[in-house]
Amino acid sequence: MTTLFSHPQLLLLLLLPLFLILSPPSATAQTPPVFRCTTRSTCRALVGYISPNTTTLGHIQSLFEVKTLRSILGVNNLPLNTPSSYTVRANSTVRIPFPCRCNNGTGMSNRVPHYTVVQDDGLFHIANQVFSGLLDYNQIVSVNRIRDPNLIYVGQKLWIPLPCSCDDVDENPAVHYAHVATVGSTVGQIAAEFGMSSESLMRVNGISDPRSLVAGQVLDVPIRACSSSVNSSSPDSSMLVANGTYVFTANNCVMCSCAATNNYTLQCQPSGLRAANWPTCPAMRCPNSNLSLGNSTAPSSCGRTTCAYAGYNRQTILTTLAVENTCQAPGSTGDSNRAPVLHSGGWNLGIVMLCLQMIMLQRFL
Repeated sequence: MTTLFSHPQLLLLLLLPLFLILSPPSATAQTPPVFRCTTRSTCRALVGYISPNTTTLGHIQSLFEVKTLRSILGVNNLPLNTPSSYTVRANSTVRIPFPCRCNNGTGMSNRVPHYTVVQDDGLFHIANQVFSGLLDYNQIVSVNRIRDPNLIYVGQKLWIPLPCSCDDVDENPAVHYAHVATVGSTVGQIAAEFGMSSESLMRVNGISDPRSLVAGQVLDVPIRACSSSVNSSSPDSSMLVANGTYVFTANNCVMCSCAATNNYTLQCQPSGLRAANWPTCPAMRCPNSNLSLGNSTAPSSCGRTTCAYAGYNRQTILTTLAVENTCQAPGSTGDSNRAPVLHSGGWNLGIVMLCLQMIMLQRFL
């Protein structure tokens, strides 16, 4: 009598789709992410954190040591009244802002975040599960000067060196975003999602063959930032606001947002929040004008005059009259404003192969 065990090769083929179905797509990076960083010494960068479990924004804020929840809300373009208890579903992607520092041609997070080791932790688990494959465990070993990677102890605080960059791209200011490639994604799809060309994405990441992209690879995705009128003497002169995001500045008195639909020109207005370090938020009127911060004249042709934010000095909000080009930039679309979306593959492939193997089984038996 013919049995499955009489055909070991057939048995292996039959079991293969089972392994594909039961094994989830791996998020482990193939090579340690290293982002080139050769210009500004410090800036603000982003990473795309894929939550392994259902959690809350407050928990993620604590994990990455983000000072204010508003910072997370802004880079994810969430409403300002979103609470810290807001539910983040498993496998959802949340953008995380953090300070980046350039050194020796590369960039990494500036001494944050720190992670406290708990029972049964391992460095590989911390890098690939807790921080969703955004870095390699050997990078944790290096920056924390760990002599033996197998010897870490409960309560030990580890600096997690997230990858980042501060470089301009294609002569435009950019906020660099660490994006973990998912199963089935391609260079072209990722480039289109973030409103850039495949050539630019490949050049920034040193990719010579787009077919070499693998699931779990951490890509440096530069998101174009808006140009601004902020004075170089202002404490926030280096502020970069990425397309599709908003930030607060001038001790929380001013809210600035960036959108491709505004021709990548920074749009600022009074925040309506309580001042952080001042008794109250000062007046925000443009000199020699009836316009206040954020107000504009009626557009004529492709131009309009706006009372723009120019920085702050002590308890004074600086403003300037700026002429904006209101015609949409060529090639700009709303798609580049979308937040990162987690993609998943593998399950469909496993089901298809299972069906094929069942057909083969009938023929053999």
